[in-house]
Amino acid sequence: MQFVRFLERPGLRFRSWSQMAAPAGILYLLATLVAPCPVRAQKGVSTSDSAAGKRATLRLIPQPREVSHDKLVSLAHGVVVRVDSSDAQDRFAADDLRQALSSREVRPSSTDPQRLQIELLRASEPRARRLLSAGAVQFDDAMKPEGYVLLPGAHSLAIIASSAEGMFYGAQTVKQLVVGSGRSAQIHSVLVRDWPALRYRGISDDLSRGPVPTLEYQKRQVRIFSAFKINIYSPYFESTLAYSGNPLAASPGGAMTRSDVEQLVRYAGQYHVTVVPEQEAFGHLHNVLTYEQYAPLAETPHGHVLAPGQPGSIALITQWFTEIAGMFPGPFVHIGADETFDLGRGQTSAEVQQKGLGATYVAFLKQIRNALQPLNKKILFWGDLAWNDPALVKTLPKDMIAVPWVYGPQPKGFARFILPFKEAGMETWVAPGVSNWNRVYPNNNTALLNIQGFVRDGQRLGSTGALTTVWDDDGEGLFDQDWYGVIFSAAASWQPGESSIEQFQQSYGAVFHGDATGKIDEAERELAAAHAILAKADLGDASNRLFWMDPWSVEGKIAAKKLRPVVHDFRLHAERAMILLAEAESQQKLRESDTLRGMELGARRMDLIGLKFQLSDEIILGYGRAYAEQKDSKLADNLANELYDIAGNNGRCQDILSGYSANRDLYEQAWLRENRTYWLHNVLARYDHAMDLWLGRRERVTGIIDQWYRTRTLPRPEDVGIPASLND
Repeated sequence: MQFVRFLERPGLRFRSWSQMAAPAGILYLLATLVAPCPVRAQKGVSTSDSAAGKRATLRLIPQPREVSHDKLVSLAHGVVVRVDSSDAQDRFAADDLRQALSSREVRPSSTDPQRLQIELLRASEPRARRLLSAGAVQFDDAMKPEGYVLLPGAHSLAIIASSAEGMFYGAQTVKQLVVGSGRSAQIHSVLVRDWPALRYRGISDDLSRGPVPTLEYQKRQVRIFSAFKINIYSPYFESTLAYSGNPLAASPGGAMTRSDVEQLVRYAGQYHVTVVPEQEAFGHLHNVLTYEQYAPLAETPHGHVLAPGQPGSIALITQWFTEIAGMFPGPFVHIGADETFDLGRGQTSAEVQQKGLGATYVAFLKQIRNALQPLNKKILFWGDLAWNDPALVKTLPKDMIAVPWVYGPQPKGFARFILPFKEAGMETWVAPGVSNWNRVYPNNNTALLNIQGFVRDGQRLGSTGALTTVWDDDGEGLFDQDWYGVIFSAAASWQPGESSIEQFQQSYGAVFHGDATGKIDEAERELAAAHAILAKADLGDASNRLFWMDPWSVEGKIAAKKLRPVVHDFRLHAERAMILLAEAESQQKLRESDTLRGMELGARRMDLIGLKFQLSDEIILGYGRAYAEQKDSKLADNLANELYDIAGNNGRCQDILSGYSANRDLYEQAWLRENRTYWLHNVLARYDHAMDLWLGRRERVTGIIDQWYRTRTLPRPEDVGIPASLND
């Protein structure tokens, strides 16, 4: 088998060759994402305001399967939430709902006869059976694991479920039915029958290449995941889980401890979220293999891959996962095993030459599976194999769960990534991505199409789960910028068939942030449009690479030429997003403000990309004019102004310096809202380096100004590090 070698350039990584198909998604974006979309009532829902006679819009994420009989009911008389069950999980669901209503300033009331009574009932209870029978509502077997019914009455709303999960998810839908707050709050009184399309709906979060969240932030993640019916949280570890048996590799200040894990697992369990640990067990182990203790296990010196032929490799993996099994009580473990690029380049070169790369890979995967069998866990692994040698898939153990991953839109569909495992009789979960890695803000043009198509095809081909990925390849990612893609993945995983991007775009701001103006949804479209402009200009998208790039470097000059025709519109989209966010927040009290700060930071970093390239061009042109005018005494004042426009307090060098400085502060604040301090200074050092670069250029031109007043001569542009022309 010949493995795909992924295209890599400094600061830019394609996680799959298929990501090269992204331009097809851009055409879709230009047609549907950029322009504001008209709001449409959900099919099958009568949207009427019984009090005022105005049409109301029902926005829910995920959209329930069946919704009818909608009307708006005032909550001015208060609410009482009742649960007669002695089940602790049902009572937790009731308390969680009460807290949500309280946060919306909906007052509790047990005496007002016009109050709304919300009941949580198990489907087996006599009262639930009577209500279902009276309403002619079926509670089918397919609904029992996680489904629920919402049954409205004159002054009541019943949540009926067969399981604690169903009860909790019904309560989450009720939260979204509330519009407004305080005495003006209303609730959509609706009949709902709902259950998920996929049993496992998960998020994989990279904790190993930069940001490591605090335990408190992980708890916030769990709460939000569960509110949108996500039930799997998979933290990704390379060297950021502390093992007592192998303590050396855990990053100081940047690793989860056993105590952290125990608290997180216990907390997540209340919200029906299973924590599925992913410990890389083959590739992606550079941070472990840099230690001399593990040098004999490395395929190549200080490389990335464990050598299959070394007995110590299986011993290390077994030790890790034995501890993992004791910390994480859930039924799954994830062993990774993707991107084993070093395999065959070192210790196993002879074996690979004899047996082939694919056969060597599969043999070690089987060894790992056999070693971990006594732990009685279902083993997930990344499904790279389907790309390279589908025939070898048939030789894999059938009790493993394959997780094929592809991160770009696929005009021909995603079946070819799933079918090799399905035809081999293996369970599959599909893994789209939120397209956050290496970007100043996620490229949701790519992400939404990728999630929509991959989850749709996974459902059609019998996948039991979706594990949407968040990666931090260059160490700069902020999870508070990723919620848009994460929540769309929640919708796509719960809803049957192909989820509507348009419908999601019209609902996100209202559901997640409580935005009644639509401005947050519009701001998201503006940032998507900014990405699309760069894609059309053959610049990829708004990447961290562009953000850090020196416009006068070799690659910077190439990028500048492509950016010049579009930079005006690019900046306007980013700035329009900032304006919309400010307007939305000034007009109402919004929820999840930290996520809005992450969005604002993304827009500001986009804007600085454009400004930096514009100002760099202006410096080239300004210095060129000054150099040409130096022998004309009549133009002396103009020449001095040209130089001060470059190096003065309000000069272009200072503008770029100030831009990086302001973004540095905002970035540090955003990082510390969610992450431990570990790794932060690796990123801040890049801000400091960029600031030093432009400070140095300002100081050089300041010295040239002094020289001009002394000698009335200027050095050539190239002698002071300024290109002689835009085409230089």
